[in-house]
Amino acid sequence: MRTNSDRLIMLSVMGEVTNPSMRGYRISHDGRPLVLPGVGGITYNLRVGDPAVGWAADHVEPGVSIRNLAKDREGLPPTNDGLNLLACIGNEATVLSGDAKGARGVVTGKHGGIEHVLVDFPPETLEKLQIGDKVGIKAFGTGLQLLDHPEVRVMNLDPRVLPKMPVREEGGALVVGVTHVVPAALMGSGLGADSCYRGDYDIQLFDPKTVEEYGLADLRLGDLVAILDTDHAYGRVYKTGAISIGIVVHSDCVVSGHGPGVTTLFSSGSSAALRYEIDPRANLAHSLGLRVLPG
Repeated sequence: MRTNSDRLIMLSVMGEVTNPSMRGYRISHDGRPLVLPGVGGITYNLRVGDPAVGWAADHVEPGVSIRNLAKDREGLPPTNDGLNLLACIGNEATVLSGDAKGARGVVTGKHGGIEHVLVDFPPETLEKLQIGDKVGIKAFGTGLQLLDHPEVRVMNLDPRVLPKMPVREEGGALVVGVTHVVPAALMGSGLGADSCYRGDYDIQLFDPKTVEEYGLADLRLGDLVAILDTDHAYGRVYKTGAISIGIVVHSDCVVSGHGPGVTTLFSSGSSAALRYEIDPRANLAHSLGLRVLPG
């Protein structure tokens, strides 16, 4: 597959392992006050490949959550913006401080609102990491183009991951393997964002009939999913016939308008240019060999 990867710039970005953020009670979509673990920190028992649904948690992030905590300078963009916009899924991450210094991991997602970058590390590394440890990323992929597919916008993706993904060319179209298809009607938080080069787009799972119809109860973190009738070229909009494909990056949620979040990888205003096919193994854990999954 021809890309412009030889013209892309690789830059260093850095974040620190964050402390979990808590808001006290969260009011669920059906009116229940709940206190649940949420975003941030080091999540020891949830990694890419694990279920995204069914945990006693809200927006929980797998692996390690990092953010650039440097004090911003007046008149300049927030320092954390560089980390969020430039880091891409599949980028190499290296621990720069603490007992786990030198350990390697990989970027697996971006979470909007809290503006975290998510990194997967092996379990033995998680045990050595501490809140505040610095993690460096060789950011590579922003500006990526598929030269033979000009109608397909690609974002948030390290081009070196492409050959490992269930992606192929057929009849002039780009065909991507996905585990699930999601109707635009279920999409919630993230709609209307002016850029999809960061953050995520939440799948609402509060309508049991639609969840059953589309088989969404078994979504996993790291799954590639196709979102129908949505165009993410210049933000997230509803558009009949458009299609966007992304990766599930955080868990289910209890709050109205929220659910498992999807970071965009591919988008096109035409389903003739970008197509999907069902592939149960279309998960980042498989593509990058992060762990062995059942089935």
